[in-house]
Amino acid sequence: MFFHWLKQYMPRSLYGRAALIMVLPIVVLQLVVSVVFLQRHLEDVTVQMTRTMVREVRLVAQQADPSQTSQQMVARAQPILDVLNMGLRDVEPDEAPFTDDIGLIDYSGHVVADTLYQVFPETLAVQFADNRVVRLVFQSQIGPMAITFDRRRVTAAAPHQLIVTMLFFGMLMTVIAFLYMRNQLRPIKRLAEAAQAFGRGRVEPYWPTGATEVRIAGSAFLDMRARIERQIEQRTMMLSGVSHDLRTPLTRLRLGLAMIDEEDAEPLLQDVDDMQSLLDAFLDFSRGAGQGTPETIVPDVFLRRAVEDAKREGKQVELGECQGTGDIKLHPTAMRRAVDNLIGNAVRYGNRAKVSYVLSDKSLRIRVEDDGPGIPADLRGDAIKPFTRLDPARNQNQGSGVGLGLAIVADIARAHGGTLRLGESRELGGLQADIVIAR
Repeated sequence: MFFHWLKQYMPRSLYGRAALIMVLPIVVLQLVVSVVFLQRHLEDVTVQMTRTMVREVRLVAQQADPSQTSQQMVARAQPILDVLNMGLRDVEPDEAPFTDDIGLIDYSGHVVADTLYQVFPETLAVQFADNRVVRLVFQSQIGPMAITFDRRRVTAAAPHQLIVTMLFFGMLMTVIAFLYMRNQLRPIKRLAEAAQAFGRGRVEPYWPTGATEVRIAGSAFLDMRARIERQIEQRTMMLSGVSHDLRTPLTRLRLGLAMIDEEDAEPLLQDVDDMQSLLDAFLDFSRGAGQGTPETIVPDVFLRRAVEDAKREGKQVELGECQGTGDIKLHPTAMRRAVDNLIGNAVRYGNRAKVSYVLSDKSLRIRVEDDGPGIPADLRGDAIKPFTRLDPARNQNQGSGVGLGLAIVADIARAHGGTLRLGESRELGGLQADIVIAR
């Protein structure tokens, strides 16, 4: 569209756009009124008053006689000057050259000067010594003469009053409108903050306020949040219940297999162990990020502890480059499960793993790299889906999983308002998994 290029210059926030919508008409209206007032009223009135003054000046100038001196001329014109309330005197030669003396922002003064030069060619200079008196230097029959008169006879008494008043009340109404608009936008901002917090796994107190439409949207958000919480709770309870109920028959099978010959029971025990691992993965997936409450953690301490615990379990893992200081609010139990899953996958499909993080003002990025075969770019989207196994693309010498490791990590990242990104490690050559969470 024609105005498509304007989008890059438009404000992004609702407050900025509302302010632009409110301020722009006021500014345009004031500019239009100012231009119309200056051109159609102030300028026309000033020209008419100046032309009237020129007729009076001409009457005084006609009193000049080449045979008289300047003092005689002033005396002859004095009765007229008294009636017209003007002053007249001769100009000394040392006062030449004659220059105009008009303020830079004196709009009406410039209009007076232009009109005088146009309709009174004898004008030599127009000087506004102050805001009350005008001094007109003109060429008479006996030489340069200076006539003074009240400025109010050629311009309005206070031509700037309308503009100043308009600007003052325009700014006053703009400030009042800004305050009112801020109060109207505050409920929308609170709703956005509550929705953003819920998207990051935090439930913050919120109650609908503001205009009717905002209250309706707030109530709809509360209903939606309640339904999502019930759905998550029901899913967790269902998977936990199923996993818990299956533990009892598995235990009986394990006890029954202990009664038979060890060589015959070995393959069956392996099946029972696989089922046990599958149930444990189900439980981890059902918990997601809902276990525990958000806490403020220090990423450096958090990851060092995870790496040390992995080393105690015999895993070849090291802590790489760590950038940034500070803390962030997370579900520590869920995030620890996500990091442990990434470390477990890294050492399972490779020989060693490397953990690092970058904490900035906007986000936290936790990276786990390995030296395994990695995952092809066209299969990385499927790798984070539940129950998807990509063993042909990975090393199968270390056993096979149930296809929930990366799905659990992705679910936990989404519950924190973040994402899981898979790529290729430049340093180790294997898989690079990044958990990116906004602060």
